[in-house]
Amino acid sequence: MGFRMGIVGLPNVGKSTLFNALTKTAAAQAANFPFCTIEPNVGDVGVPDARLDTLAGIAGSAQIIPTRMTFVDIAGLVKGASKGEGLGNQFLANIRETDAIAHVLRCFEDEDVTHVDGRVDPVADAETIETELIIADMESLEKRLQNIVRKVRGGDKEAVQQERLMKVAMEMLEQGKPARLCDIDDEDLKQWNMLQLLSTKPVLYVCNVDEGEASEGNALSAKVGEMAAAQGNTHVVISAKIEEEISQLDDDEAEMFLGELGLEEAGLDRLIKAGYELLQLETYFTVGPKEARAWTIKQGTLAPQAAGVIHGDFERGFIRAETIAYDDYVACNGESGAKEAGKMRAEGKGYLVQDGDVMHFLFNT
Repeated sequence: MGFRMGIVGLPNVGKSTLFNALTKTAAAQAANFPFCTIEPNVGDVGVPDARLDTLAGIAGSAQIIPTRMTFVDIAGLVKGASKGEGLGNQFLANIRETDAIAHVLRCFEDEDVTHVDGRVDPVADAETIETELIIADMESLEKRLQNIVRKVRGGDKEAVQQERLMKVAMEMLEQGKPARLCDIDDEDLKQWNMLQLLSTKPVLYVCNVDEGEASEGNALSAKVGEMAAAQGNTHVVISAKIEEEISQLDDDEAEMFLGELGLEEAGLDRLIKAGYELLQLETYFTVGPKEARAWTIKQGTLAPQAAGVIHGDFERGFIRAETIAYDDYVACNGESGAKEAGKMRAEGKGYLVQDGDVMHFLFNT
């Protein structure tokens, strides 16, 4: 599995420019006026992972297949979006279909680029978007609480659970806080997720800065960092303009360009790493002469469920997993060396897959 990240923000903060850079396309029109993006643009990109290239080199794999990450460029939200302002209802529905939100914030001054509210204040911008999501959730819950009354009175256990969770969410939202701050027990998680509240989406703040501030950030991005830390969220500093330039270069030129700017890696890499951390994702590999392939799973995934990411039959008929840690695979120069060194392990249904595991699944058909 990959994951689906919605790129949101107020108009003219650099969302479409960033999207174009990340997906190496010009599909999203980057223009200096609100609502230049009306339909959400979707870009599917391979997740860069140097380990995959190393494994493929050792195994002599004919093909390298990275795991995928989907970016959705969602048109600019404005104050009043929850009431339908600025095509708000449509945009909010698009957010609902994502796994996480990359909230792009303008952390640069430029008189030639208008701001919808006439000022540059990324923290206030973040609060504007958060408020719209909270209001939309409250309105959704109010309707659903009214509609569920009859089932609750009839003693429907699922309805009783749903009503309780909706009231927990409403209490948090009425304090002006997002529903993701609610403390939900494991046995309630399935029903909680089915509520599909916008403010439960994990948030990654993306500080869009000028080209000369991409390595260190600036005072505005520092304020965003303080806000993110206080919320338990994370943030990355990126120059959308730089990312757009890098996207047009080949690998060697891009590496040289990044070095001149004092950057160790491209913004895409940092954004994906932050996204993986945000969603608690990790990667395992399958390696052979035909292909070396990366697979994304949630942290804490058991071996049968990890096998199921490849194919449902692998999970249903799971027998065991032959597993080699990435470092052992490299140190032993491949599968044969790892076997001879006793580094290949046979793991059963209770094995928690670790990030970087090289795996081969045995299963009954």
